[in-house]
Amino acid sequence: MTDLHSGLLIAVIAAVTMLLRFLPFLVFGNRETPAFVTYLGKVLPYAVMGMLVVYCLRNISFVASPHGIPELVSVALVALLHIWKRNTLLSIIGGTACYMVLVQVVF
Repeated sequence: MTDLHSGLLIAVIAAVTMLLRFLPFLVFGNRETPAFVTYLGKVLPYAVMGMLVVYCLRNISFVASPHGIPELVSVALVALLHIWKRNTLLSIIGGTACYMVLVQVVF
């Protein structure tokens, strides 16, 4: 990949990102946001998180070692941290660190 190609790629990515960020303001302007869009704004983050959990846990093999133990322990830690502190970033970092330690050191 040449420098020109890399620069053009970054420019296109930046332009598309800016368009996606500015599009709601361009479409709705000063009007009130429709109820459907507000509803999607409330439910989509949870749906995306659910899909990410399913995606991350889809290849667990309970019949082969380590039998999914690192994944299940990490998911439990994420849930406990989030219930205890209500801090999403802490939950994600704690679960990721726990998983990496279990995979790299323990199992």
